[in-house]
Amino acid sequence: MFEFWRDIQFVDVIEFLGTFAFAISGIRLASAKKFDWFGALVVGFVTATGGGTLRDLLLGETPFWMLSGVYFWCTVLSLFFVIGFRKHLVKLNNTFFWFDSIGLGLFVVVGVEKTMALGFDPWVIIMMGTITGVVGGIIRDILINEIPLIFTGELYAVACIIGASVFCIMDHLGVNLTVIQITTAVLIFIIRVVATKFKIKLPTLKGEE
Repeated sequence: MFEFWRDIQFVDVIEFLGTFAFAISGIRLASAKKFDWFGALVVGFVTATGGGTLRDLLLGETPFWMLSGVYFWCTVLSLFFVIGFRKHLVKLNNTFFWFDSIGLGLFVVVGVEKTMALGFDPWVIIMMGTITGVVGGIIRDILINEIPLIFTGELYAVACIIGASVFCIMDHLGVNLTVIQITTAVLIFIIRVVATKFKIKLPTLKGEE
């Protein structure tokens, strides 16, 4: 048990926190759709693991959640967190947005760092970081019958791409890794908050008039 705690690195803490935040965002939306506990747990789990699963499969790695039960139990904890504090979460209209934004920033960091450790080129690193951040949310929105946020003009994937690019640039410049991780996650979070507050979106593709 003590060996487990000694082996934990800062990136693992980031991944656990990202899992918790993303799972809550999924479970919160599932509760709004009146899913039962099992349905909410499924939505929370795929939200938290979907992006990382696709990333690992593309990189030829075993999906991370299959190597440790921590991620499943983290999702279960998120479910009981939402159940226990549902009255407070309902009052906070932006609960989903805050947890989704936090999870987005944290997961991009994890995706970038894992891909970078395998020696891939920067463009692949940026792509894998973005996939890690956005795919879980896409699956979540499909399961609850909503148009995925990434396709509605919000600076969702764009925030991931910018954050992942900054990570690569700072790493190339030799900046301390912990500083890079925190800066990247905070930057993505800030981009989402600012873009939402000031309604900054990509242009909409118009069809025939």
